[in-house]
Amino acid sequence: MESINAKYTSQKISKARWRPVSLSSLQQPETFATGSWDNEDNTVSIWSIGNHGIPYMEEGFDGVPQLLCEHKHEGDVLDLQFLDQDRIITASSTGGVTIFRYNHNNQTLSVSHQWTRAHRYPCDNAPCTSVVCSSPEIVSVGEDGRIIIYRADQEGVTRVIENADSSTIHAVTYLRTTEILTVNSIGQLKIWDLRQQSDTPSQILSLSGDRVPLHCVDRHPNQQHIVATGGQDGMLCVWDVRQSNTPFSLVEAHSAEMWEVHFHPANPDHLFTCSEDGSLLHWETSSPADMPSFLQGGKNNSMVSRSAAAPAGGNQSLVNTWLSGDSSKGRLETTHMLPSQTLSVNSLDVLGKCLVCGTDGEAIFVNRHVPV
Repeated sequence: MESINAKYTSQKISKARWRPVSLSSLQQPETFATGSWDNEDNTVSIWSIGNHGIPYMEEGFDGVPQLLCEHKHEGDVLDLQFLDQDRIITASSTGGVTIFRYNHNNQTLSVSHQWTRAHRYPCDNAPCTSVVCSSPEIVSVGEDGRIIIYRADQEGVTRVIENADSSTIHAVTYLRTTEILTVNSIGQLKIWDLRQQSDTPSQILSLSGDRVPLHCVDRHPNQQHIVATGGQDGMLCVWDVRQSNTPFSLVEAHSAEMWEVHFHPANPDHLFTCSEDGSLLHWETSSPADMPSFLQGGKNNSMVSRSAAAPAGGNQSLVNTWLSGDSSKGRLETTHMLPSQTLSVNSLDVLGKCLVCGTDGEAIFVNRHVPV
């Protein structure tokens, strides 16, 4: 736990995201953004764990996040994503979608464009629950069951799928550049082919039996047909959207709602989840040989304790462990990433060896030495 730095912010943190680093540089991320919720005045804030070349900070620099700049945000920040290194997209409880511009030369944040009340009911605001972006395209979803597509370089809205869902859409992700996947409050995953003008999904998958609300989804970075979801019952579900309309595997992950799930973008053998139960978990598997486990039929996988584990071989082993339905045999190793917590961990992000999360305990935690 000694590698964790905590920063108390006097605001409940709803979202935390690393600012992207350029792929060519092998540097670790230094800057991240957070959004707040459930406060009288909510903000989007930019933080740094670097020393910024400020001479006095180099002595005994401890990596505790320093606030660089912030900007008031209309309503709760329900989602936050970097469009690129200079622009941040937020989803608001007021139904709006906002583009903030971060100027890192003079450390300021400003609103560059806003679609107010993009999500709405006839007589009231409908919260915008999630945004995903692939520059310049932005997709938002909301409690009103709408999917809205924008371009960052255009004033208007590009497309609205008006009645995409009769229930709340909680999260959205890209499967590929022309396809998105949404999860909703009755346990369904819906795949949408954006090339089609049709307002109906190309595929619907669901948790059989109980209609447990799904809150979060992430796509495997290398295998676009593999997605992980989490929901109200704290179960981690892994799906292969090509194969079946039900999940391949279910893992009891948390004792309360799972708010976010993230594959490590470069090492998808590692996956991270956070929950209302106050925990943040790191899931990993190791392959016993250099040969990727998917060539071994998946039955020879075994879990190695962290102290003895070499870096995982093929990217397939974690997915394979789950997809082979063998998660019950203890092949996944789970590590608690936070000191004992009581209040909800609402958001996490991982990039390189750096992990950040935000909590209802008004704290941000940063770990700069995640073993991935």
